[in-house]
Amino acid sequence: MACFIAPLVEAVAVTVIRKTRARKAGSSAASPFLHHLPDLEKMLWGGSLMLIVDHFINGELTWRFPFFTALGQTGGAGIMLREILTVGVPMALSLTAVWAVWAVLKDRRAGNMHTV
Repeated sequence: MACFIAPLVEAVAVTVIRKTRARKAGSSAASPFLHHLPDLEKMLWGGSLMLIVDHFINGELTWRFPFFTALGQTGGAGIMLREILTVGVPMALSLTAVWAVWAVLKDRRAGNMHTV
């Protein structure tokens, strides 16, 4: 019901990092991770959006306050927090790990050997 919150928070953080790095004039990407940061950003935003749509379709989110149906029941906040920690955080971390491996392999294939 709220597992999308963890990747959504990570998407916001990655967007802020990318925009901050882009503002620095003449800063070159010193690693494949910084070079491929926009790809991680797109993956996180897209995945979060798809999860939000899925939760609306399944009735776990509504357009009315409190938006999360779990918050309408006793102990719902604890259930939501547990889902964020046990489903959302591992999901976001595994997506980031897959992206990191992909970024390194893509750079090696292109011949751009960076120090990590």
